[in-house]
Amino acid sequence: MKHIITGGDGFLGTELAKKLVARGEKVLALDIKKTSSPHYDDIDFMMIDITDEAALATVPVDDDDIVYHFAARLLVPIIKRPDRHEYFFSVLYEGTKNLLDFLENQTGCRKVIYYTTDMVYGHTLENPRPESHERIPLGPYGDAKYQSELLCEEYRERGFNITLFRPRLIIGPGRLGILESLFKLIDKNLPVPTIGGGRNFYQFISVSDCADICLAAVEKGVPNEAYNVGSLNPPTVRKLLSTLIKSAGSKSIVVPTPAFAVKFVLGLLDKINKPLLDPEQYLIADETCILSMEKAKKELDWEPKDDDIEMLIAAYDSWKNPQS
Repeated sequence: MKHIITGGDGFLGTELAKKLVARGEKVLALDIKKTSSPHYDDIDFMMIDITDEAALATVPVDDDDIVYHFAARLLVPIIKRPDRHEYFFSVLYEGTKNLLDFLENQTGCRKVIYYTTDMVYGHTLENPRPESHERIPLGPYGDAKYQSELLCEEYRERGFNITLFRPRLIIGPGRLGILESLFKLIDKNLPVPTIGGGRNFYQFISVSDCADICLAAVEKGVPNEAYNVGSLNPPTVRKLLSTLIKSAGSKSIVVPTPAFAVKFVLGLLDKINKPLLDPEQYLIADETCILSMEKAKKELDWEPKDDDIEMLIAAYDSWKNPQS
C-alpha cells in the first residue's frame, strides 16, 4: 500500500508526507511544481496537473492505496470578480471530478481523504457550527468546494469511501496567505484595523494537526463522513492581535472599525475590479465562525494539539526570521 497525495508539494501535502515517512510508509506526491525540500529524498514524485485527464491516467495506483486530495486554488492571491468562477471551478470541481473518474474507471482504489473548506457554510447560523450546519457558500471558492462535496457524496453511493475535512484557516511556519498583510503592519508599527470591534472569536488550525487528523481517519478506515477541523478554545480577534503585537515588540495598536462601512467600501472596490479582500473573507470577518470539534473527537478519537495564539506567533516569527 502507498499513500498518494495530490497537491503533494503544497503546505499540507509536505507536512503529511513527512509524517508518513516517519512511520515508514511509502508516499507518492503529485503536483504541478516541485520545490527543493529534503523530504523528496524519501518519497516518489510525479509532475501531474489534475485538470489533465491524460496525465492522471499515468499515475500508478494499486487497489489498496489511499489518495489524499489536497490539490487546490486558494483565496490568496485575490482574483478579480469576472475571473473567479473559472479560476476556482476548473481545479476545485473539475479537478476533483477528473480524479474520482480516474480512480473509478481505471483503478480499484476507493479510499480518498479530501480537504474542502469551512467556507462551504457561509454565514454562521449555529454557533459553534456542526457538520450538519446548512451549506450556503458566499462566493465561487466556497461554492466550488461545496459542489465538489456533493460530487464526493455521489461517488460514495458508487462504492467509494471519502472522508471530507472542513478546516478553518490553516497556518504554520512558512504559510502566509492573508496573514502577510497583517504581519507587515505589525512589523512597521502601523495601526492594525479590524472589521468590526474585534470581539468576535477567531479559530485557526495548524498544519500539523491537519496532517494528524488524516492519519486518524486512515486508522478508522476512511469513514464516509465530513469533519470540521479547527482549534479548541479560540480567543477573540482583539486578543489574538494584541498578543501578537506584544510578542513582536511592536508599537502597533488594534483599531476597531464600523463593519458595515468597511464592507460597503470593500464591496465597491470589488465591483470595479480593484479588490483588497475576497468577499468570502470580509463578509464574515466580524462574525464568530467557530467549528464544533465534537464529531472528530467522538468518531476519530482525535483532538487538535496546537493553540491559536501560539500558532499565530510562530507564523509571525517564521515570516520575520525565515532562516531561523
